[in-house]
Amino acid sequence: MDLETIRQGKIKDLQNANLAGADLSGAKLAQANLQGANLMGANLTGADLRGAQLRANLRGADLTGAILVGADCRNADFRGAILIDANLRDASFAGAFLAGAVCSQLDLSGIDLRGADLRGTLLNRALLQGAELTSANLGGADLSHADLEEANLNGAIFCGANLTGCNLLCASMEQTQWQGARLEGACVEGTPLGEPRMSEG
Repeated sequence: MDLETIRQGKIKDLQNANLAGADLSGAKLAQANLQGANLMGANLTGADLRGAQLRANLRGADLTGAILVGADCRNADFRGAILIDANLRDASFAGAFLAGAVCSQLDLSGIDLRGADLRGTLLNRALLQGAELTSANLGGADLSHADLEEANLNGAIFCGANLTGCNLLCASMEQTQWQGARLEGACVEGTPLGEPRMSEG
């Protein structure tokens, strides 16, 4: 398969394609069907993946500066992927595997991460206002100084996570698990985390 043709956006049906380690930097893949594709370790820096079907293997891929607006990433494997400066607005990551991914300082406002595996993910200073994190596993994740205002954290797991300085104003936290989490400076409704309304799972 000719990578240059793919980069130019001339091939949109890439279902089950083997593109492991491929250089797809700057590729024009808006609305492309990449369902089931192997993109492990691929270079997708600056790629345009708007509205793409990305239920694929992107383990260890570099998506720095990529555009994933409205992309369908449900149940996709992003373990160890780099998503620095990526635009994920309106993308769905429900059930996705993001363990060990680098998502520092990303704008993830309103993103759907229901049931996602975010163990050990770097989310420091990320904007997660209104994010849907129901039943997500963030064990050991770095959420220091992240903004989770009005996020849905019902049933989420934060065991061993770093939430120092985290903003949790108006967040929903029914049955949320906090065992072993670092919560210094984290705030709920202007008070330190640990008030009676918080569930310890």
